[in-house]
Amino acid sequence: MGSGSNKAGNAAEIDRLALAVAMDPGSKAFIPLAEEYGKAGMWDEAAGVLEDGLKASPNFIIAMVALGRVYEQLNQPAKAIAILEEAIKLSPENFRAHRILAKIYMSQGVKEAGLRSCGVILAANPQDVEVLSLRATLEALAVPASAELAPPQPVIESVQPASQPASESAVTMEKVEEPRYVDIMQRDRPEAATDRATITPEQKSATVIQLEQWLSLIRGRRRDRTASTNNNP
Repeated sequence: MGSGSNKAGNAAEIDRLALAVAMDPGSKAFIPLAEEYGKAGMWDEAAGVLEDGLKASPNFIIAMVALGRVYEQLNQPAKAIAILEEAIKLSPENFRAHRILAKIYMSQGVKEAGLRSCGVILAANPQDVEVLSLRATLEALAVPASAELAPPQPVIESVQPASQPASESAVTMEKVEEPRYVDIMQRDRPEAATDRATITPEQKSATVIQLEQWLSLIRGRRRDRTASTNNNP
């Protein structure tokens, strides 16, 4: 029953405040309306109300810090940091803004900025247990001098035996191909034909000599046949 009545009361308060804001957009009623939305877990609605309120009342510190907290709840740390940093520029000792910033910076691992916000709060209240815990966590993020990484050692690459360079390969190919090229050039020269024409009969093979003898015999028979025909008209 208690939980149900609280929800009903929260809904009624939201309706009342929403009506007030609607009737007077420039009023500061949007601040408690955003708080009621936050109690109900309606963070998107809270963000919308605060954003609209800041358009009508820019640099309203309370609204800026409230919006930073809403962004934190919506898991939008970049937006939260931006609005809260603006808030502490306008109000450097706004402890609520610094507290939210310290939490966000710790979750993001941003040491220096987090320690700065902790320092502002602890300067006013050195016994703040929550902030002392945040500071200890942030300080633990520092890398001790003994744990610094040693300078990287130069990497010595193993040199593999290189294959024959391309230029040497080209020279080798030229040397291999050159004899064939020279032979062809020499074979096609006019001097080569002259050399072949000067070969003596003794250098011819027996087969060539035999062929020449057959040709001579055939020519002789043709002459005899021609002479016989002429003698017998």
